[in-house]
Amino acid sequence: MKRESCIGRARELHGTGLVVDAHFDLLKDVLDKRDKGRKNVIEEDHLPAMRRAGLDLVVSSIFVEDRYVPDMALKRALDQIGALHGELDECSDSFSLCLNWEDVEVARAKGRLAILLSFEGVEPISNDMGLLRIFYELGVRGVGLVWSRRNYAGDGCFFSRRREGRKGGLTDFGVRLLDEISRLGMFLDVSHLNDEGFQDVLEFYEGPFIASHSNCRSLMGTMRNLEDDQIIALADRGGVMGMNSCSTFVAEESKVGPVGVSHLADHVDYVKKLVGIEHVGFGFDFCDMFRQSTGSESYDCISGYGQVMELSAELLSRGYSDEEVLSVMGGNFARVYRSALS
Repeated sequence: MKRESCIGRARELHGTGLVVDAHFDLLKDVLDKRDKGRKNVIEEDHLPAMRRAGLDLVVSSIFVEDRYVPDMALKRALDQIGALHGELDECSDSFSLCLNWEDVEVARAKGRLAILLSFEGVEPISNDMGLLRIFYELGVRGVGLVWSRRNYAGDGCFFSRRREGRKGGLTDFGVRLLDEISRLGMFLDVSHLNDEGFQDVLEFYEGPFIASHSNCRSLMGTMRNLEDDQIIALADRGGVMGMNSCSTFVAEESKVGPVGVSHLADHVDYVKKLVGIEHVGFGFDFCDMFRQSTGSESYDCISGYGQVMELSAELLSRGYSDEEVLSVMGGNFARVYRSALS
């Protein structure tokens, strides 16, 4: 069956089912634009496409760019949270900052976009464990230990191989951070963590964890993707991995031509066959808006939220049932978030 013939059914599922994106640098964009005098950034620049996708919940990363690390990392993270509150003051009927799963359900019932906050690298807390509690009180509920660089918690993985010194896994601070994440009731995200750190998580962390925006390394050999044994370990813990739309994490353009939705669906197929459909979701990490100023050759193989249902249609065209597509759209991540944030 062709994808085009499944768009109508995909649209129906997105209109009625729960749709979750486990990773988007929303607040980076909001803060950058508010610093230039803009207001209502979420309402004007993001919500129209999100509504077309039927998006109910987005996990907004708190990501600090290299130029702010280390001295300005704390300030930049607080500024992002402050920018979100400024947006809430201007348009609180359209979206909500959620602190637990009940808040997500209330937001959805009111027709509002639910927003959860998660660290993409713990640079804002440096090596001060007490700051994690402060950020928890400010609404942060997820912790990605690292971005693709070294910090006090551990080593990240680079997007492609480069010259580097001896790699490490988690530091002693990183291991203690795992305990505090569990104690506070936050969810753990291993995307961007290197292989050594992943193994440390398996040894020192007992609960389920997610990889919010990582694909399959067997299909695309970047270190940012997960090896088969890592996917199996994540699934054994009841975790979920989010499909990342970045072309260089999906397929090799020199071999397949322009990278598109069908190539991303191949990663869904792979996870389903390896560990089951209940361990895969959406984690698109849409970044085209940021790449315009960097000259990056990467691109989003799904062109933003307006095209998200193309992936659902592709899965339907491959014989996925409605129930399977609904689980990928949001049910699987909802299971993990509901458990962690109850």
